[in-house]
Amino acid sequence: MFRTRLISGIVLVILALVLIITGGEVLLVSMGLISLIGLFELYRVFEIQNKLLGVVGYGITILYYADLYWNFTNDPLLILVPGMMVILAIYVFSFPKYHANQMMSAVFGTLYVGILISYVYQTRMLPEGSYLVWLIFLSSWGCDTCAYCAGRLFGKHKMAPVLSPKKTVEGAIGGVIGSILLTLLYSVIMRRFMEIPDKTMYVMLAVSAVGAFISMVGDLAASAIKRNYEVKDYGKLIPGHGGILDRFDSVFFTAPIVYYMAVHLLKI
Repeated sequence: MFRTRLISGIVLVILALVLIITGGEVLLVSMGLISLIGLFELYRVFEIQNKLLGVVGYGITILYYADLYWNFTNDPLLILVPGMMVILAIYVFSFPKYHANQMMSAVFGTLYVGILISYVYQTRMLPEGSYLVWLIFLSSWGCDTCAYCAGRLFGKHKMAPVLSPKKTVEGAIGGVIGSILLTLLYSVIMRRFMEIPDKTMYVMLAVSAVGAFISMVGDLAASAIKRNYEVKDYGKLIPGHGGILDRFDSVFFTAPIVYYMAVHLLKI
C-alpha cells in the first residue's frame, strides 16, 4: 500500500508541475475535469449523481468554467444564482421526489467542489501567479506531509479525537511550521531566477501559514462528510489515495485563501 501510495503521489506531483507550468487553457480544462470528477464523487455520496439535480450541478460547473475562459459575465460566481434557482425549481415541481438534504447538497457541491478548485487556475493567471500558485500546494500537500511526520514523532494530544483520532495538535503545529519553512526555502530559491521584493516574500510566508491552517480544516471537513455518510473513500481513481476528493480536499480550501490573500496583500 505504501509503495502504491508513493508512486501515485510522485505521478500527481509530476502532473501538477506540468499542468501549472503550462497554465492557460490546459490548466483551466484540467481544473474543470477535476471539478466534474470530484463533483460526481460527492454527488454519489448524496445519491444524486445520476439524477436531474446532479445533472444541473454538472451544468452549473461547466458554465462556470466556460465563463472563466470567455468572460461573458462580470463575475463567474453569478452563475450560481440562476443555477440555485433552477435547482430549487426542480425540487419544488418534482416534490416529493427529492429530499431537502439532496437539494441543498446539489447547491453545496457546485460551490465546494466545482468552484473552489478553480482558484488554482485563477491564482496561476495572476501577474505574479507563475510562482504564487505553488503556495497552494506548499500550504496543503506540504502541510499534510509535515503534519504526518510531526504527528508520528511528537503527537500526544488529539486534535479531533472523534472525527480523526490520528491527527494531533503537535502534528498540526508541525504542519504549519513545515509549510512556512518549505515556503521560505522555495522563495529563497526563486529569488535566484527572478526579482521577488522582500515584501512579497513576507506575504508569501503569511499566506503559507494561513493556508496551511485552513488546509487542515478542509481535510477534516471532507472526513466529516464521509463519517456522516459512512463512506471510507470518495473513489478509487488514484491508487493508494482514493478519489479526487480524498487527495484534493485540502487544496479546495487553500486555493481561494491563497488567491484572495495574494490579491489583497500584494495589491495585484
